[in-house]
Amino acid sequence: MEYKTPSEKNPIDQLKVVGKPIARIDGHLKVTGRATYAYEWHDPKVPYAYGYPIGAGIAKGEISSIDTARAKKAPGVITIVTALETGELKKGKFNTATLFGGRKIEHYHQAIAVVVAETFEQARAAAGLVEVKYREEKGAFNLKVEIARAFKPEISRDPTDSSFGDFSSGISNSEVTLDETYTTPDHTQAMMEPHATLAMWHEDELTLWTSSQMIDWWRTDLATTLSIDKEKIHMMSPFIGGGFGSKLYLRADAVLAALGAKAAGRPVKVTLPRPFIMNNTTHRPATVQRIRIGAERSGKISAIGHESWSGNLPGGNLEAAVTQTRLLYAGDNRMTSMRIATLDLPEGNDMRAPGEAPGLMALEIAIDEIAEKLGVDPVDFRVMNDTKVDPEKPERAFSHRDLVGCLRLGAERFGWQSRMKPGTRREGDLLIGMGVAAAIRNNLLIPSGARVRLNKDGVVTVETDMTDIGTGSYTIIAQTAAEMMGLTMDKVEVNLGDSRFPISSGSGGQFGATCSTSGVYAACVKLRDAIARKVGVDPNEAVFENGKVSDGKKSVTLANAAGPEGLVGEDTLQWGGLDKTYQQSTFGAHFVEVGVDIATGETHVRRMVAVCAAGRILNPITARSQVLGGMTMGVGGALSEELAVDDRRGFFVNHDLGGYEVAVHADIPHQEVIFLDEVDPIASPIKSKGVGELGICGVAAAVANAIYNATGVRVRDYPITLDKLIGKLPAMT
Repeated sequence: MEYKTPSEKNPIDQLKVVGKPIARIDGHLKVTGRATYAYEWHDPKVPYAYGYPIGAGIAKGEISSIDTARAKKAPGVITIVTALETGELKKGKFNTATLFGGRKIEHYHQAIAVVVAETFEQARAAAGLVEVKYREEKGAFNLKVEIARAFKPEISRDPTDSSFGDFSSGISNSEVTLDETYTTPDHTQAMMEPHATLAMWHEDELTLWTSSQMIDWWRTDLATTLSIDKEKIHMMSPFIGGGFGSKLYLRADAVLAALGAKAAGRPVKVTLPRPFIMNNTTHRPATVQRIRIGAERSGKISAIGHESWSGNLPGGNLEAAVTQTRLLYAGDNRMTSMRIATLDLPEGNDMRAPGEAPGLMALEIAIDEIAEKLGVDPVDFRVMNDTKVDPEKPERAFSHRDLVGCLRLGAERFGWQSRMKPGTRREGDLLIGMGVAAAIRNNLLIPSGARVRLNKDGVVTVETDMTDIGTGSYTIIAQTAAEMMGLTMDKVEVNLGDSRFPISSGSGGQFGATCSTSGVYAACVKLRDAIARKVGVDPNEAVFENGKVSDGKKSVTLANAAGPEGLVGEDTLQWGGLDKTYQQSTFGAHFVEVGVDIATGETHVRRMVAVCAAGRILNPITARSQVLGGMTMGVGGALSEELAVDDRRGFFVNHDLGGYEVAVHADIPHQEVIFLDEVDPIASPIKSKGVGELGICGVAAAVANAIYNATGVRVRDYPITLDKLIGKLPAMT
């Protein structure tokens, strides 16, 4: 099915199941421990072995030698596979760093060997006996130092530069101007489940249980890396304990498990230790961002410019931190620019809301700063600079945009009118402040397929390689199928995360929910048509409800329609270009209240409100959970999260969950999530858009703005730790 015209009324609009707050259908498996994650697959009849990875002890250079003699004699050791033995392996389409193979070292903790033993403990102990010698080279590890050598990449996923009007003239002629620089540090996804894979060979066919957000991407790249036919790989990932982008692309655990299993002649499990996850997989790159805004005294933006610098390995992506600035506010004269510096740190790549998350950390502070210079309330300033068209392409309207509604409703529910001047509200030892930030995240579209089977019992089974990374995919897909086929939820079964199923969008970029359910919608349309034709009902007049199909003249149960052989519908939803005709984005507004200790500078988040405009909400329980998670991650990014770089050795020092400080329950006392009641028929046949990453966009800036309102101290370098406040706070009285 090709989606090329806005959706009119369709079966989803009945909203008998879709849009209802239905608890996760996989929830009981998770709370009882019966949801089998990658490393947990176990058959007592199978002689599993365990692999332990060895990572490079330098950040740049070459391996001179790997001595495995002592390790091979250690108890329980079955085999050891080294990068020198395999030689250089091919890189997949999505990999910047080499996952395994060859002498060259591109970053610290690049996988260079895997020890396979009878037990995990034996493999880990033997790994400590492997002796590696290197020829080390000088590396570049500091973004601020390397900015002088930053360049415009030849290939970039997002346009590196944009312009509209005359920014130079616009900024110089503006009545009020702002010119400030903001920095964000390297971040890691810090999901609960580590990267893990169980690999099993049967002759030349490979089966893997792994933790992957994108089954087909992984399978394709693994086939390239191992130089085998893609059809020889069967990959399964039915349950994933979080990813946030870290599991979008093939990682070393899958490669090591496959090679280890081949060498050992038996199934092998490999999980990456937490330090490997920080230094071997991917992370959100640090940024340096310069923002210039010019405005008229009336409060209208006359010029806006946003420049960003980030770093990565050669050939890596830049962090697209200016993309939201191209769309969020009006202004006649505009300029954005992105440049990348070559760094020899671990690979930088997608992390929840890549681009917008760090970009809004800077932009939404700058918006508050120019509003203050103008003497305009920050909410009112954002409202008066709203736009209904793409500011850089005025001929292109938004498919649906209600940023103003988010700001107005959020301000009312939050009690914004009680906000006071910076540094003037105090409760005991706490300075109290309120902050706001707008949110935007684009509605990305990827083709998605599904297969739906109707059996003789009237049960519909959905099959798609879509994954559930804790987002609720199982549930919303079941709701979609139930709505389309006129069934209750107990008559729908959902099977996910298997490469034998039709290729879906996968999970990422907040495109998973809309795209995967649209694929299920398309498959159900095929199944409805097959059922109607079989029972002699006009497909255009057929009504599916209460487990039956009818046309007003005849009515047949779906069980009878299926017959003993059953019926199948399969299709892929292809996007027909409406995203090119219209700018499709989601919007939100975040409001935060903080208390800052006047003596220590410690910041406590007291309450948060998020208002989101993201089309039809398919399930308010799962959607709310996603926004809450994003809000919590935003607090971590504002106050504590930072991968500390060792500028001498080129690695992230705090590479565990003890040193990398994420927000926990005690840090988040009260959160409220509000969804605007809206649909977007241009976006998809489901009339929904993504929401999972919108929840993090703007949160950190709202916290930063609240801290300023509380203390009168403006911090432009994240995270806003107490050392950046103490000494600048109002005098204690």
